[in-house]
Amino acid sequence: MKNRDENFVSAVIYIHKGDTNTGRFLEMVNRVFANHFRRYEFICMNDGADEKADAGIRKFKKCHEDVIVSVIHMGFQHGLEAAMNAGVDFSIGDFVFEFDSTYIDYEDKLIMDVYHKALDGNDIVAAVPPASDSKMVSRMFYYVYNHFSDTKYDIRTERFRVISRRAINRVCAYGKTIPYRKAVYHSSGLQVAGIQYEIIREKDGLRYEDTKKSNTALDALVIFTSFAYKFSMFLSVAMAVFMIASGIYTGVSYFGQNKPVEGWAPIMGLISLGFFAIFTVLTMIIKYLDILLRFVFKKQKYLISSIEKL
Repeated sequence: MKNRDENFVSAVIYIHKGDTNTGRFLEMVNRVFANHFRRYEFICMNDGADEKADAGIRKFKKCHEDVIVSVIHMGFQHGLEAAMNAGVDFSIGDFVFEFDSTYIDYEDKLIMDVYHKALDGNDIVAAVPPASDSKMVSRMFYYVYNHFSDTKYDIRTERFRVISRRAINRVCAYGKTIPYRKAVYHSSGLQVAGIQYEIIREKDGLRYEDTKKSNTALDALVIFTSFAYKFSMFLSVAMAVFMIASGIYTGVSYFGQNKPVEGWAPIMGLISLGFFAIFTVLTMIIKYLDILLRFVFKKQKYLISSIEKL
């Protein structure tokens, strides 16, 4: 086909246990890529997927022998974030599409809409489903995260995204782990955009639920926002108010005529002061840990069992 794009693009696709839509998803993406790009590759991240998903990949390759397909088998089930980080590290495209699952609830033309948006000067562009499609827990998490985050762009539910090579290099230059890709991308200082789409009726595949997302959410709140520090400060202030109130009551009781049980007032004063000191120290510790985690924390590690070039 004439006028196909000269950029080399990579598609990193997360394949998980119980995935039944691998073959159809690859066919859909390949149909779009073949019509618009001269050179491209597929990188399938096998994170504990069963034989049915693997058979779908091999069947696709058998029907499209000219397409570059790599299958990266993780050493054990790492979860979405670590597996996708490994796939992005392995990719060589000028632009990298990150498909967090093979679930399809959008028109295939959305893939190119997102890519063209990236060509307009945006380094990270995401396909965003309607807010009503997100679970209540997810909406609550995004609200808390965006409220306590200092980044220019709010994060939200994303179906897939395209990342420029400049954005990938910028993130890798940090020399630190990527516990939550969306947070790091939005904190990179580069231009971020999103395209909201209407969900189609003819959905294909099952939505993937990451079993480790609760840990990922907690890590993101601690590392990328001031939530932990402000929450601990709130507790310290609350304990300070309680300490002052207890101190006043203790003083009134100690010097008043109606005395309580002997020794009660000094004990209450000591307990109030002790709790205030503990929460104050914890606040300072969390603040220092917050700074350390933001700038110096270990690089991402993952174990790859094998890499297949089909």
